[in-house]
Formats: sequence, C-alpha cells, structure tokens
Amino acid sequence: MTDLLHQFVRCFTETKDVLAEIFGALGPWTYVVLFGIVFAETGLVVMPLLPGDSLLFATGALAGMGHLDPWVAAATIFCAALIGDNVNYRIGRAVGPRAFTGRYKWLKREHLEKTHAFFEKHGQKAVIVARFAPIVRTFSPFVAGVGAMPYGRFLLSSVIGAAIWVGAFVGAGYFFGNLPFVEKHFTKIVLAIVFVSLIPVIYGWWSARKAIATPGSGGKQTANMASENKASESKASGNKSSGKKETAN
Repeated sequence: MTDLLHQFVRCFTETKDVLAEIFGALGPWTYVVLFGIVFAETGLVVMPLLPGDSLLFATGALAGMGHLDPWVAAATIFCAALIGDNVNYRIGRAVGPRAFTGRYKWLKREHLEKTHAFFEKHGQKAVIVARFAPIVRTFSPFVAGVGAMPYGRFLLSSVIGAAIWVGAFVGAGYFFGNLPFVEKHFTKIVLAIVFVSLIPVIYGWWSARKAIATPGSGGKQTANMASENKASESKASGNKSSGKKETAN
C-alpha cells in the first residue's frame, strides 16, 4: 500500500522519469497511455486527481529528447482532452435535470438555475480558463452540462481551450524541458505553473460570484427562469383542472 502511494506521488513529482519508464516498457503504446490518462482526467468527473499539466510538460520534454513524436503526442492529447470534455458534458447534461427534481433536498432547483445563468453569461470564458486549472478542468465540462450551456458554444470553447493547453505545455516541455536548470527543479517549476494557472480561475470565479450577486445580472436571469417555471406549472395545473371538470360533465 505504501509503495503504491509512493508511485502515485511520483506521477506528480517525477512525471518525466515515470513517463520515461513507461516509454521504456511500452514503446509506441505510450501514446495509448497518454490518451487514457488525459481522457480520464477530463472525461470522468470522479478522476480529478491525475497528472495533467506536468504530464503534458513531461511529454514535451521526452519528445525533445527524440523518444516521442511531438506532433503525434500533441494530437493524441488534444483528441483525448476534447473527447473527454464531451463525454463529461453529456454526463452532466443527462444527470443534471434528474438530480434536481427535488428528490435530494441538498440539491436545490435554484442552484441549477444559477448555474445555467452563469454559463449563459460566462460559459465560454469559464470553460477555456478552467482548462488550465487542475481539478477545476475535470468538473468544468460536467457543470457546463448540468447548467445546460448550449452545446455549440461549449464545443467551440473546448476546442480552443484544448488547443491552447496542449500547445502551451507540450511546446514548453519540448523547448525547455531538457535544460539543466529545468531538469534540476522540475517539480518546483510544475507547481509554479499550476499556481500561475489558478490565478485567472480564482479571479474569474470571484467575478462570476459578484456578477450573479449583483441585481439585474445573474440574479435577475435566475428570477426570470424561476418565474417561467412557476408559470408553466400553473398552466399545467389549470389544464389538469379543466380536464377533470370536462370528465365530470
């Protein structure tokens, strides 16, 4: 158990060495491993604790050493991220409405409406920026699906975010990952990259909360949605009552 935990931690602190070991054992099948890890991290909401940024940087570094083809590696990771995003979005879209039917008291309908209002206003920016934040990028597509973000807008944001993410980290690893200074301080550099990546996410989250709390923005949108829902329910009740009276007559 201790050894397993140690190997798991190594995936984050010694990503380049672990990936090199995988390449030594599997050769070209390493691309399949890369696809599986990135797909799981972005496509399965229960798998947020997997290496992402550090894996891409290490992949670029190995490509710079000639072990991997940089274009094939980048294309593999891009496809995995895009497919994972879409699977996660579809799961959120399917699960969301069922989870907020009132069966679970801690999942309130108003939360779903606020989420929908948020993605109506900030959705594309949120999906793109969240791509650069560990853990957040795992939940972002799922929440976008729950919030019923229009699929066309989501797909465009996902493509843009994945392209920038893969290009930036694989490219950085390819050109800088094998410099002596970078190799010596690999873990610290990856943690610094992650910290910098979180800054715009935290700022965006704070801005979004402020926007939703401000009268006339997200709150107004949520109120309108709630009014529409109540009107629909009243209309449905009226139709049922009319049907009963006609049957009685």
